[in-house]
Amino acid sequence: MGRTQGQLFSSSSGEMQHPLSLRQISIPKGLGYLTVIPPRNLLCMRSNFLFGSRCWMIRFSAEILLKSVSFRLFSVKCGNANSESLENEKLLNNLLTMGVDVDMAKKRQPGVFNRTGTKEQELKMFLLSKGASKEVIASVISRYPRAITRTPESLSERWDLWRKIMTSDLEIINILERSPESFFRSSNNLNLENNIKFFYSVGLTHKCLSRLLTNAPRTFSNSLDLNKQMIEFLQEVSLSLGYNKPGDFVRKIILKNPFILIQSTKRVKTNIEFLQSTFSLNNEKLLVLLCGPGAKILDLSNDYVNRNYTNIKEKLLFLGCTEEEIHKFILRYPDVIFLGEKKFNDKLDCLIEEKLSISQIIENPRILDSSINTLKSRIKELVNAGYNLSTSNIALLSWSQKRYKAKLKKLNIE
Repeated sequence: MGRTQGQLFSSSSGEMQHPLSLRQISIPKGLGYLTVIPPRNLLCMRSNFLFGSRCWMIRFSAEILLKSVSFRLFSVKCGNANSESLENEKLLNNLLTMGVDVDMAKKRQPGVFNRTGTKEQELKMFLLSKGASKEVIASVISRYPRAITRTPESLSERWDLWRKIMTSDLEIINILERSPESFFRSSNNLNLENNIKFFYSVGLTHKCLSRLLTNAPRTFSNSLDLNKQMIEFLQEVSLSLGYNKPGDFVRKIILKNPFILIQSTKRVKTNIEFLQSTFSLNNEKLLVLLCGPGAKILDLSNDYVNRNYTNIKEKLLFLGCTEEEIHKFILRYPDVIFLGEKKFNDKLDCLIEEKLSISQIIENPRILDSSINTLKSRIKELVNAGYNLSTSNIALLSWSQKRYKAKLKKLNIE
């Protein structure tokens, strides 16, 4: 049988074009996708009968017919597409039956819905066995759908490791309800186990680890090396400030600020340098500040700290405060650094408008914890009860609601 070269022609001109040497051509149309693999040269023919634009017509030799392994005309993904579609439909039905907010889940982690072999039913049974309600389970999956990709064996092992720190299953469920990512973000149980061993080895107590897991569980998903870097850095800071109990220093910092281990050493170092240079603190005073209220701001963005400090300083200077008074005000209550520019200015303006003096505010910085609405309503209630804010203690503006109401009731009776 004579050998004929495979050729492709263009019917738009009716003339033979230069042969094209192609190994593989894919047309992402039709059933799944279409792959044409010719063994030799091809030319192009325009046609409207199949794809409406351009299709491929192939003349092949007898040799190709006899040796089918050298030529594959179509490679169509059909069975897989159908099975994936059925799998996804089953997944969606399962999640909807469980009360999961599928729209939320798709927005958060859409890739999960392209996976096969998810384990939503196994996850449900596992969490139910630990005491979680159906509502909590639905909420967990809605906010962190990747949870349904974890195997029951991995979940059980991870749960046991968490129980080495937490005293009950209910405590873990409460953390999952608040932050499902903290438990399901990583499936590296060996890393979790190594982190726990490391924290105990450097002197962190069960109380410290419990606080970390409750407030900053992501710490345990950090790589071991990352946690080592921060712990060693804090130990070095302790020694550089003349405090020869670095383990004690680290414990105090973590108890005050459990989020510090999920920040970079560069950020923490820059904030420590800012505090020392801005407020002209010697090592002893800096040590007291870091082990106390100053620890809370160590994990803040350096730009945020600088911007808020500059705003506080400018505003208080404008209101007649000296720089020394401003420094005392901030060191007495470093939490004021958390207040953004607008919030700080608005609260201060509100208090000034209500006839409070700036000296009163400086002496009672905690009143800035209260919202503007709370400040206004309490000032109005106190004035109506005959309380003279200009000569009396204004600290009650920041008291708890229960304590404040008891005081207000007493004032009204008097």
